[in-house]
Amino acid sequence: MKKSNVLQIIMNLIFLVIFNAVFFVAGGTDHNNSVWISYGFIHFAYFMLLVTPRLIRGGKSAAVFGFSLYTISSAYFLIQFITGIIFILVSPESYKTAFLVQIIIAGLYGVMLISHMLANESTADAEEKRRYQISYVRDASVKLKGLLDKASDKEIKRKIERVYDALNSSPVKSHPNLEQLESRILLSIDELDDAVFEGNKENIFSSADSLLAAVNERNSRLKALN
Repeated sequence: MKKSNVLQIIMNLIFLVIFNAVFFVAGGTDHNNSVWISYGFIHFAYFMLLVTPRLIRGGKSAAVFGFSLYTISSAYFLIQFITGIIFILVSPESYKTAFLVQIIIAGLYGVMLISHMLANESTADAEEKRRYQISYVRDASVKLKGLLDKASDKEIKRKIERVYDALNSSPVKSHPNLEQLESRILLSIDELDDAVFEGNKENIFSSADSLLAAVNERNSRLKALN
């Protein structure tokens, strides 16, 4: 185990050790139900604070996602700790008030945490989709630019240039229904690359025409879908 992981575990245990030491040394083990309920809720709130990093969705905005979830979990822990300590000190005979107050706080925390997690998932999915959409046009354009540099014949160069211009001016925005067609376009560029490498002019023209038709079809279908 890495030294940093060991130190992290030790740091996480400090609160639990101090809290439990004070709780049992100062108050002993003879407590009523309201005190044990509060004791349990405080530990639950601290546990949720510790597991919050595992609830964060990765991605470009992971830091923003983490900050929002940490804020909610930290606020819940602070509120629960204060509320729990009050019930521990007052130690009411009936457990109902202690349980109801703290379960309501926990419920509100759960609703806020889950709603933010859902929002983060939606944002992360949109970012991932955006990255895919940008990478399609960028990757395809880079591949065709490489083909233009390879081609020495002026006629072939003009043919590839037409496809490059059509692709480079294509909308970056995409649609899930076009994923298969866009994958096919990328494969067609590889086929055109093979034809250029072989130097077969007829195959080059045929591949370029098919590729141009596919790019135009993609753009036309995208316009219809949006």
